[in-house]
Amino acid sequence: MDYLPIFTDLKRRPCLVVGGGDVAWRKARMLLKAGSDVRVIAPVLNQAFQQAIEQQQVSHVADEFEPSHLDGIFLAIAATDRKAVNALVYQSANQRQVLVNVVDDTQRCSFIIPSIIDRSPILVAVSSSGKAPVLARLIREKLEALLPQHLGRMATLAGNFRARLAKTVTSFSARRQFWEQAFDGRFAELVASGQEQDAKQELINLTQSISPLSIPPKGQVALIGSGPGDAGLLTLRALQLMQQADVILYDYLVSDEVMDLVRRDAKLVCVGKKAGFHSVPQEETNQLIVKYAQQGKRVVRLKGGDPFVFGRGAEELEVLFDANIPFQVVPGITAAAGATAYAGIPLTHRDYAQTAMFVTGHLKAESDQMDWSTLARGKQTLVIYMGLMKSGHIQQQLLINGRSGDTPIAIIVRGTQKNQKVIKGQLSELEQLAKNAESPSLIVIGEVVNLSEKLHWFGKQEQSLQQSAVVKLA
Repeated sequence: MDYLPIFTDLKRRPCLVVGGGDVAWRKARMLLKAGSDVRVIAPVLNQAFQQAIEQQQVSHVADEFEPSHLDGIFLAIAATDRKAVNALVYQSANQRQVLVNVVDDTQRCSFIIPSIIDRSPILVAVSSSGKAPVLARLIREKLEALLPQHLGRMATLAGNFRARLAKTVTSFSARRQFWEQAFDGRFAELVASGQEQDAKQELINLTQSISPLSIPPKGQVALIGSGPGDAGLLTLRALQLMQQADVILYDYLVSDEVMDLVRRDAKLVCVGKKAGFHSVPQEETNQLIVKYAQQGKRVVRLKGGDPFVFGRGAEELEVLFDANIPFQVVPGITAAAGATAYAGIPLTHRDYAQTAMFVTGHLKAESDQMDWSTLARGKQTLVIYMGLMKSGHIQQQLLINGRSGDTPIAIIVRGTQKNQKVIKGQLSELEQLAKNAESPSLIVIGEVVNLSEKLHWFGKQEQSLQQSAVVKLA
């Protein structure tokens, strides 16, 4: 993140604009709209500035910029067509620890001004960190069309009602549920149609139907599959619940990209299991889910891939069922489907694989109960989760049970993510190839692997954004 987006209260704060042309006026007008005390430094002013001075909206110094003009200033904007003057403003402001923006010169900006969607008091800011302002403007235009004008009126009415609601409904979680119901119900419809008096009455009616006593004593749990890593593969339902959750219990397999989308003020609890790292026992995870739900929290149990594919999701739901806690399941794209697709490996193909089998490689050689004769059959795709540590045993058993040593294989590391890597070779090389991989990885065995040369797109069409590497054994 190049810049921290913040909203600053400029009411009655002294702000300096250096320059008297059209660009400088646009910046000054924006500062005036924010309620700041605008001072302009310029020998010559355009007509808009002159009118503002006559109306006593801005103060003016008809002189060249001097560093002393920054004394007592909160922020400054340099908007002249002279580079030397702009550079002096920047240098002088930095020396005084004054926020400064030089128009169209991101190298001389300690803050930048985003494109703004104004639904006051609702504000949405869009920025490209100064790299593509036209793109930011186009995005703003699209958001302008999506966000109705009545949002500001609705926010104002809600703000005026907050103190009254706090006296009636003392529970924080209950108040949040109240507002979610209001903003998604008849209150919003009434504001949109201009019936503000009826909208106010609707808020009063809602307070009579919701009280601390009416809040269920137990929360609810959503078991969500986050997919193999690419946040674009999340379902809309998953995203909605992640934004509403009070508590997120997540695994190590959930990518940072997905975690960036969870509700900002939600409590985050890592309950992951990973070799070489501190692991939370499953029984403790079960207890945590129940504990938070019984506190009335909305809990999201976030798992990598799909929670019902080697994710122990069913075990957790059984505990919730026994505790009489309501739950729902949101499926995710399992790694076998997502990672192989991004690597250009179809799970089935009319000529090469009529079946696909998913198995876990997290097994012990001394108590191996796998039906290797079935797994070693030809004309099928075998996908192995968590198989790196047992790759030698897997290779040996498949060869013993008849799978050819030259069967194509692929190890997909960090599937669907920006740093995805695909290691390819033959079954006889599996154990050696696995030494070049790290978790999380998926092992794919079958003739369909050869199709990746034709079908592999991940990283080819967007090489600068998606850096995918294909490694072959020398």
